[in-house]
Amino acid sequence: MNFQRRSLSGLTHYVPSKTYNGYSLFAPLYGMDVWLIDMHGRIVHRWKMPMSPGCDAELLPNGNLLWAGKVIPGPLLDFGGSGGLMMEVDWEGVEVWKYKDPYHSHCFHRLENGNTLISRWEAMPDDLMLKVKGGLPGTERKGVMWGCGIQEITPSNEVVWECLTYEKLDPEIDLLCPLCPRDRWTNINALFELPDGDILVSFRLIDTIAIIEKATGDIKWRWGPGEIAHQHNPNMLENGNILLFDNGAHRKITWGNFSRAVEVNPKTGEIVWEYRNDPPGDLFSFVCGSAQRLPNNNTLMCETCMGRFLEVTPDKELVWEYVNPFYVNHHVYGRNNMAFRVYRYAPDYPGLQGKEVDPGKYNSINVIYAAKA
Repeated sequence: MNFQRRSLSGLTHYVPSKTYNGYSLFAPLYGMDVWLIDMHGRIVHRWKMPMSPGCDAELLPNGNLLWAGKVIPGPLLDFGGSGGLMMEVDWEGVEVWKYKDPYHSHCFHRLENGNTLISRWEAMPDDLMLKVKGGLPGTERKGVMWGCGIQEITPSNEVVWECLTYEKLDPEIDLLCPLCPRDRWTNINALFELPDGDILVSFRLIDTIAIIEKATGDIKWRWGPGEIAHQHNPNMLENGNILLFDNGAHRKITWGNFSRAVEVNPKTGEIVWEYRNDPPGDLFSFVCGSAQRLPNNNTLMCETCMGRFLEVTPDKELVWEYVNPFYVNHHVYGRNNMAFRVYRYAPDYPGLQGKEVDPGKYNSINVIYAAKA
């Protein structure tokens, strides 16, 4: 069953007995608000932010919102993943922390110790740039290829850990997608802290997810080329497997374009579960996207380019679908309702305790929805 249409908005499908009840958070890519909705698609909270996200927002256990902003003008605005400003705001949107870095690419992750990981653009040395294989010849950005670094920032804005990932990669192995420009080598689009403190990273343009050893900055595990294409949002599950959103853009071998959610066993490299639409091409986002495993073992996904959020069971039954109703006109993407990711939070999530989540407060915002018992 597929309800994906540009004319639809709000809740389009809901099977209450099979979903994981909670609240879903999303930030439209070209809007200036962050929205929290209930299972019926009703808005229960809104954060008004000073600019468009760059590109994401997450609700922290303390009830604050961690958000990245896209600062304009910026030095690398022509790169899709550009931010420049990190902010933490309280439930009412009041700033409690801010960090500025014009070269912040767009990824961030709040660590267990209270520090924040960010990814940032780094100009690569010329000798290394010449060794990188792949990409469209002559498409460096003003003669420069940009790599990625990762920094750990304290609440007092001190950099206490850094890894220049381009120094840890291998030009003989980590091949740049042949259909992409040579202005960027890897384009980190996700950071995730593992239980042992190491960092799970997604390198989009080399079709690779990797684990970086925190103590040394070295890559201790990698997987992906030939299996996934321009992926996003790898995260480790309680069973030790890794769930991710496989965008499928520029696949090496395919009959057509499609995206899917993939669960891989990192010990064997075996894909143990996946979800794709039927027909597969009806789920496709060439950029961004996310996959979250819910406590009832359902999977929540964001199909960015269609502004579509869907929850499926382990048996791949669609049990909840919502289409972002906030559309904007963009000079590249046209009329769109794109959102970077979606997150589901349980009613007993610590960050929601004592907070007002009242859909009646937002009745003036028209969101079309329909429920199915």
